[in-house]
Amino acid sequence: MDKEEMFRIVKEANGITGNFQDGMIRPLFEEVLNYLEAAGVSEEILKSGKVIGTVSIGVSDLWNPAAGKKELSSYFKERAIQLALSGGNSDV
Repeated sequence: MDKEEMFRIVKEANGITGNFQDGMIRPLFEEVLNYLEAAGVSEEILKSGKVIGTVSIGVSDLWNPAAGKKELSSYFKERAIQLALSGGNSDV
């Protein structure tokens, strides 16, 4: 899956339509992908549909901060660890 398709799906999962919010959402999307890559998630998984839910949650965590805090949820972090530990395993 290419990044543009993934970006479109992540926006849709977060209820974001049109292009108006792209300037704010795209950096968060890239930040979440960079986080997952730095955490050790394989390129194979990063380019697959297996990360859509995790990336969507990460973008939501950063886009909708509680009380002015931008932080990733514990679920996002746990899922990032699972994805990183799975390597390229297709049974994720």
